[in-house]
Amino acid sequence: MRIVMGAQNCGFGPAAELVAVSRLLRDHERVFVGDGVAAAFARRNPDAFDDIRETDGVREKSGSAAIDELLHGSDQAVSVMDADLVLRAVVARRPVVMVDSLFGFWQLTLPPTRIRELCATMPRTSYAAADDHLAGLSPHERIVAAHLLATHSVVQNFPGVARRAAEFIALGGGPVVHLTGSIIDTEGLRSTARGAEPVHDMLINVGGFKNFLLDFDVNNAYVRLLLRWIPDLLRDWPRFRSVLVCGGPFGGERQRTVTVAGRQAACRFLQQRELLQVAASAPHYLLAPGLTALHESLALDQLPMAIHEQHAAHVYTLRELDDTEFGRGAARFGDVLPQHPVPEDDFAGTAALVEIAARVRADDQLYALFRRTFNERIEHYVSLTPLQRREGVDELRKLLDGEPVQSVLGRIFGGSSVTRP
Repeated sequence: MRIVMGAQNCGFGPAAELVAVSRLLRDHERVFVGDGVAAAFARRNPDAFDDIRETDGVREKSGSAAIDELLHGSDQAVSVMDADLVLRAVVARRPVVMVDSLFGFWQLTLPPTRIRELCATMPRTSYAAADDHLAGLSPHERIVAAHLLATHSVVQNFPGVARRAAEFIALGGGPVVHLTGSIIDTEGLRSTARGAEPVHDMLINVGGFKNFLLDFDVNNAYVRLLLRWIPDLLRDWPRFRSVLVCGGPFGGERQRTVTVAGRQAACRFLQQRELLQVAASAPHYLLAPGLTALHESLALDQLPMAIHEQHAAHVYTLRELDDTEFGRGAARFGDVLPQHPVPEDDFAGTAALVEIAARVRADDQLYALFRRTFNERIEHYVSLTPLQRREGVDELRKLLDGEPVQSVLGRIFGGSSVTRP
């Protein structure tokens, strides 16, 4: 079976989930299609795909035609939160699996029944006609529409997701909905060397960073604030002699090394399984609060500490996990600017976080408060006993538990065609 696969072009979370799914489907021909940060992640993990087709933007005519041609020559499509790929697969009359780790996050202004009606009446004559029919939907509503149009909807468990899935099923006429647990590279995680001597005293995973608003050179106040803070981390914490800061902003020529008083922070972009190997042995693990990185950490029996929010989905994640050790111990911009509103809207909320990061970086007094409160959170984190960390991991696992994704894929694709990690 030839499967066309793509992921939402927002950070590394969707692409990492796609890689995890793809590695379970290695008995099939797996063709990645996409661009931007998702394509960058796919290129760094080429073993997960049989072919990587990078486009220069699906809105361009050449990119659009290439994807449509690829779908017509395929048997199936798998999309991780990429609504556009689902729409194209439906127009091409190909079955499609929609995978989503943020199913409870999507904000709707239209009632779900209205979105269902639009999907039911959507023309299948061409992508342009279908796209025009759904033009009134917001980006979040478009993702919900993609679920309704898909053949199978695979949603990762999180507080509130089971309730939304039940409401979704009650609409009738939609796809088969599967509630799953972690959508992560289980095989890669199992092959990591547990208990190995740590290479670094601390790992800081900032993720892909790049999305619909954020970029490495535009709206990058968060990265610039991080780069101001890293030398101070080395000054304030002599115990951290070797720190690895990993993520999309430090790929290629952007990598750098910061040295203070003989202590060192290396800023790099690692291949996914290399990162997992480092995370398995790191005594202290700080991460941007994305769900994929969090699930990977739990699989490694690591309780991480969340660093400040990059975008609106991170605000949502921390709010929903506020009653856990992970949520209580998170560093948040609210520690520095509690009166600065972060709107619920995805774009406006992310823009507000960009503004907050820029203010904190530029204002020495605000930065001093940022540095002090960040140190307080780190102090709490490093003081946790092994038992407290174990309990923190266990409470998150219970909250986020669900059917193994390989079992879900086994039902969809046939058990014999899904690799068992």
